[in-house]
Amino acid sequence: MSTLTSDGMTALRRALAFALLGLAAASAGAGLFDDEEARRAILDLRQRVEAVRLQAEQGASRASEDNEALRRSLLELQNQIETLRAETAKLRGQNEQLSRDLAETQRVQKDVVQGVDSRLRQFEPVKVSVDGREFSAEPAEKRDFEAAMLVFRKGEFAAAQPLFIDFLKRYAQSGYGPSALFWLGNAQYATRDYKEAMINFRALIAREPEHMRSPEAVLSIANCQIELKDTKGARKTLEDLLKAYPQSEAATAAKDRLARLK
Repeated sequence: MSTLTSDGMTALRRALAFALLGLAAASAGAGLFDDEEARRAILDLRQRVEAVRLQAEQGASRASEDNEALRRSLLELQNQIETLRAETAKLRGQNEQLSRDLAETQRVQKDVVQGVDSRLRQFEPVKVSVDGREFSAEPAEKRDFEAAMLVFRKGEFAAAQPLFIDFLKRYAQSGYGPSALFWLGNAQYATRDYKEAMINFRALIAREPEHMRSPEAVLSIANCQIELKDTKGARKTLEDLLKAYPQSEAATAAKDRLARLK
C-alpha cells in the first residue's frame, strides 16, 4: 500500500469520524430502523470510507510520482550543470593555451621582424662625419675605414698601409677618400717612404683642395722634402702653403720651418 500524504490522512480521519458518528446515530435510533435498513446504512458508510481511502491513496501515489519526476528533473539539471562546468573549464583552458600560443607567435614574429630590420640595416647607407665632412657611407665602407684607422692608431704603420690602399681601390668615390689619402701618407712618412707619402698627400690636395686636411698635407710634403734633403723644394712648398692657406695652423708651422731653412 502506498504511503498516504498528510492531506489523505486528514481526509481518511474525517471519513472515519463520520462513520463512527453514523454508527452511534444508528445505535441510538435502532428502534427507529429495522435491521435491513441498518445493514444498508453500514454498507453505504463502508463504501464511502473505502472511496475516501482509495482517493487518498491515489493522491498519495500521484504526489509520490510527482516527487520522483521532480527528483529526476533535478538530477538531470545537476548533470547538465556539471557538464556545462566541465565544458567551460575546458574552453577556459583552450583559451589560455590559445593566448599563450598567440603571445609566442607574436614574440617570434617580432624577433623575425627585428632580425630582418637588423640585416637590412647592415646594407643601408649611414650618415658619417669625418674631418669636418658629412656624407653617406655603406656599412662595409665605414667598417673598413675604421679598421684601417684602428691599426694606424695602434702605431702599426706598416700594417695600416695596405689597409688604406685596399680601401682606396675598393671605394674610389668614397667620402672617406681624402682622409684615407692623408692617413696613408702619414703611415708612409712614419716608415720613411717619403716619395710615396708625397704622392698621396698631393693626391689629397688635388682631389679636395678645400679639405680641412689639405693644409696639413702641404706641410707634410715639405717635411718629406726636408727628409730627402730637397731644401729648395721644401722652401717652395712652404711658401705655397702660406699663400694658399695663410690662416691655417699649418701656415704657422710653415713660418717656423722657413726660418730654420734660411
